[in-house]
Amino acid sequence: MTDTEGNILVARVHSAGIQDRDGARDVLAAMREKYPTVKHGWADGGYAGALVAWSAEADLNLEIVRKIVQEGFQLVKRRWVVERTFGWFGFFRRLSKDYEELPKISENVIYSAMTLRMLSRLTQT
Repeated sequence: MTDTEGNILVARVHSAGIQDRDGARDVLAAMREKYPTVKHGWADGGYAGALVAWSAEADLNLEIVRKIVQEGFQLVKRRWVVERTFGWFGFFRRLSKDYEELPKISENVIYSAMTLRMLSRLTQT
């Protein structure tokens, strides 16, 4: 989960046997615990369904951002934020492949990469 600038708030890495929409509950629960003042979130169509109702019970308004089905490029509000964050991961060689045995290590590598990115942005002159 990222903020509106694309900075990581909560990262969870799980096995490929868990669907993203099922693993999202863990992410939302961790986000609610860490950032209880966040009241609104955006997700793509893959997260529609029971997750929206579950997030409403957790006092989070989860808005599903639908893809526009038209010819050519269409900029859709909010969809690009997380995709840009994934693009930033490409600058960190350790995140190019999954080398880790434990998911917790992968999560910490994500946090480390985003910390380095934020520090480099803060030190730009």
